Amino acid sequence: MELATALAFAKEHRNAVLVTQKRDGRPQLSNIFHTLGDDGVIRISITHDRAKYPNIARDPRVSLYFTRDDFWAYVVIEGDAELSPVAADPHDATVDELVAVYAAMIGEHPDWDDYRATMVKDRRCVVRVRPTHAYGMIRG
Repeated sequence: MELATALAFAKEHRNAVLVTQKRDGRPQLSNIFHTLGDDGVIRISITHDRAKYPNIARDPRVSLYFTRDDFWAYVVIEGDAELSPVAADPHDATVDELVAVYAAMIGEHPDWDDYRATMVKDRRCVVRVRPTHAYGMIRG
């Protein structure tokens, strides 16, 4: 499957499953929302204390599984992930990126100052996935 075809499918399907590798080599799966930028990078907001964070820090190879609601079409995008710094100040670069991710996924927030403070309190960061390979099946 062409990577461009997979990315077009991912752009239309915001829900996905992120697969990272646990220390023992078994997969760890997490339901996520994502945004796909014009730069071809998939961005995901996560908290520092979830299993995804140390898994990606240890092994940046990830997979994202996307499916259509009827379950008869799917795409898997494999890529290399990088972690932004953990949000430390409501006006740092990480929080600015988290604001952009939120706005791209959902739109306007009713209180951006509260959102920014919450990102720091939750110790959030951004996972940036740079796609390298895709496979799947898309039918009508």
